[in-house]
Formats: sequence, structure tokens, C-alpha cells
Amino acid sequence: MNIPVETKPFLWGIAGGAVAAAIVGFTWGGWVTGGTAETDAKQRANAAVVVALAPICAERFQGASDAAANLTALKKADAWSQGEFVEKGGWATMPGPKSAEQVTAVAKACASLLVPA
Repeated sequence: MNIPVETKPFLWGIAGGAVAAAIVGFTWGGWVTGGTAETDAKQRANAAVVVALAPICAERFQGASDAAANLTALKKADAWSQGEFVEKGGWATMPGPKSAEQVTAVAKACASLLVPA
């Protein structure tokens, strides 16, 4: 089969346009691969869980029988150790399966609610 000579630049134009569209789309258009979209979705879901559970943690902390003493100890701890204090106290541990990273993130967010910077 003989392809007319006039179609060769047209086909190269289509191929070049497809490559240019992909480059522009992934660079500036906001296109992402499926793996990147999955990673972003997991990060956003974990952040939403932390935002939802931190106030519950703070309420559990304040509702404990020795809340005043614990709050004093929490304020005495440095900023790096406050999340660990809340985590070790058990106030950040919620029912149901949670990852260790999620409990740590909830504990840090809870400590920042209890002792604002």
C-alpha cells in the first residue's frame, strides 16, 4: 500500500502533538499517574482522620481524673516530647485498627490542641 506523500507530515504532526500534549498535561496541566493519585488520596485520608480524632483525644485527656496534673506535666515537656506524652497516656489510641503512624499523628495534633504554641 502506498501512502501519499502529503500524509507523512500530517502523521508526524499528530505524533508531535500527542507528545507535546502529554508533556504540557503532566507538567502544568495537573495530570498525575494512578500511583501518584493513590498516594495523594491516602495522605489526604490520613490527614482527615487526624483532624477528626484530635479533638476526641483532647476531650479524653481533659476528661481524665487527673487532667490538671497531666496538663501541667504536658506543659513542662518540650514541644518534641508532648506528642509522646499524649501517646503514652493512651488518650490518642482510639478503638479499631490504627497504624502506629496514625496514632502518633493524632497524639501530636492532640498535644497541639491542648498546649497551643
